Order: sequence, then C-alpha cells, then structure tokens
Amino acid sequence: MAKAYAFTRHGGPEVEALIDREPPEPGPGQLLVKVRAAGVNPVDHKLRGGYRRPGQAPAELPEVLGSEASGVVERTGPGVEGFAVGDAVFGSTLTGGYAEYTLLPVTVAARVPEGLSFVEAATLPVAAATAYDGVRQLALPAGSTLLVTGAGGGVGGNAVRLARHLGLRVVGTASEAKKDVVESLGAVHVAPGPDLVERIRAAAPDGVDGVFDLVGGDHLRAVADVVADRTKLITAGGKRIVTELGGSAVARARDAATLDAVAELAASGVLRPHITATYPLDRAGEALRAVESGHALGKVVIEVGP
Repeated sequence: MAKAYAFTRHGGPEVEALIDREPPEPGPGQLLVKVRAAGVNPVDHKLRGGYRRPGQAPAELPEVLGSEASGVVERTGPGVEGFAVGDAVFGSTLTGGYAEYTLLPVTVAARVPEGLSFVEAATLPVAAATAYDGVRQLALPAGSTLLVTGAGGGVGGNAVRLARHLGLRVVGTASEAKKDVVESLGAVHVAPGPDLVERIRAAAPDGVDGVFDLVGGDHLRAVADVVADRTKLITAGGKRIVTELGGSAVARARDAATLDAVAELAASGVLRPHITATYPLDRAGEALRAVESGHALGKVVIEVGP
C-alpha cells in the first residue's frame, strides 16, 4: 500500500485524511509515476469543497488532492511512446499529486529538463502554464503595458516574469505584504483599496493595453475600466464576471507542448519558480492551509520522495 492525502467527502479541512491506497494501474497513454513533489494550488481546496472543472466527472471518494506533480516513471501503460521507465517527468495528474504514486497522461506530461529540480518542476503545470497561456493569449507587442492582478501569487508572479521577458511594462496589484516580491520581478506595485483605478492610471500614465486578472470579484470589475479594448481583458479568477464585462477567460492549452515550453523557460531562468515553502506528505494539510489562507507568497510544494 502507498500513502496519499485525500478528502473523504466534500467540505472543509475536516474532511481531509492521510490514507493508504494501492498504486493506480496505468491505462493506455498513461504513466505510473513515483511522486517526488506536488504543487499546491487554490483549485485543490475548491475541488475538496465540491467544485468540478467543466466536463470533469463527479468525485470518486476518497479523492486524492493535487493537480500537478513531478517524479520518476515507474511503469508505462499500453501504447505509450516517448517515455520510458526511469524518466524524470512532470505534468497534470489524473489521480492526485499528494501521493506516493500517481498517474500522468502523456498528453499533459513532459520531461524535467536538466538544471531544474523535482520541486521546481512540480510547480509548472498549473501556475506557470496558466501564466504562459494567458500572456500568449493577450499577444501584446513589446513596449505595451500589462496590468496583472494578484501579481504576488504563483500564476501572477510567472505572468510578470514572462511579460517582462517579452519586453512589456507591467503594473501588478497585490497586498502590501507582497510589494517587495512584485517589485523584485520588475513590476510597478499597486496595493488594492480605495481609488484603485486612479492609482493604476498614475502608475501607467500612458495607459494600460491589457489586463491579466487572477483575483476576480469586485477587483476584476474595478480594473476592467482601465483597458479600452475588452478583448485584452482576460481572467483566471472570475470567468462569469469577465463575460459580463466583455472580456474572456484564459484559454488553457493543457497539452505537452505547453509544458515543454514552460520547462524550457524555467530551465533558462525566465519562469524560475518562486517557491516559498515546502512540506512533507504527512503535513500536506498544513501546506494546503497555507494556500487556502490566500496569503502565501509564490508557490507552496509538498515533497513526497527523497
């Protein structure tokens, strides 16, 4: 039996438990991976609370937490090409990342590049890939100004890094506690609060050409006014609201090509993950609380293997 951290029913932290389970069996196009690290993301506690992604089947309880992981291929399923036992890989999980073993579909898996650790690779499939998809979707030319809301988080920090790499000026909203992080990435920091739009305009006197929102809610409604072209207003935090505002949700590619691209950018230092805390598997609940609080800086990772 192998250890995994799961939710046993929908609810709050009280429904989480460290459980024993048999390692899953890889099916066609799947990799059985001995997990070395798993990224922790807000979607993890949302799934625990009952949220399901569009097209996602109902939860089969207990359901192991975790949407992204890295590790070593233990076995390959039928029809798998391009991967072999012993390969260091990372990707989006089918059976949860907070576990000693998980399944990765080869369609959303990639090799860990040289120079990148398992802990760093485990942060790429959700945060880095979402940032990559969003910045690519906006397609702003060099010299443009991009507003990133939630710039101190995992997705936001990567969006700032990539935008600066592409020659964009960036204004980032984040709490005062995250000011130093945001500025260290090369963005102009603006704190949320009264007169937000006016302060954003003061920080970007030539105007804002695109908005990448990661907060949603009233924050999204407020900042929508700073961009005239609503086709350049995208969100990963308020999908229903953005439609009302004339913008759109981030179009996630969720494919191996995207993971290969973000891996290359990470290995070269452009999207170097900003990891602020790591926890062992038997403290996975603490890791999730750190993210669920909304105050985590950068990325939180669970280290599963040695």
